[in-house]
Amino acid sequence: MGICDDPEILKAYDEVCDVDKNEVNWILLTFADTKSNILKVGHKGTGGIDELKEHLKEDEAAFGYVRVPMSNDPLSQRTKFVLVSWIGQQLSYMRRARLSVQKSDVTKVLRYFSIEVPATERAELDADDILVQLKKAGGANYDRQTSNY
Repeated sequence: MGICDDPEILKAYDEVCDVDKNEVNWILLTFADTKSNILKVGHKGTGGIDELKEHLKEDEAAFGYVRVPMSNDPLSQRTKFVLVSWIGQQLSYMRRARLSVQKSDVTKVLRYFSIEVPATERAELDADDILVQLKKAGGANYDRQTSNY
């Protein structure tokens, strides 16, 4: 069985991607237990990155997927997606070592994202900072007069 074979993962991913019909805007994939190499949908919600952060644990690794609405003005609404690679600071070294290989399997399922944000502390997942990173990654920025980057 592969790391992301649980059908609930793909179902939750589709919920986040479904901008028009679904309010779920984030999922958090966690390992079934401390010894397992199998991911499951640990949590999902409608409160964005700030709500996702509440579910991160210091002794766990997890992968988050977040839908972020953004715009330069009221008429140009876009949706971007962010992959979060969480490595809790109290995570075992063996689990840390396996994550780089496991992440490639995760990105085969959570395919479409504009940026990846690796994090070991919740402070690294600041919604405003992520929005700036998304704007930088997006290329053309027609809001340069008010932009601070």
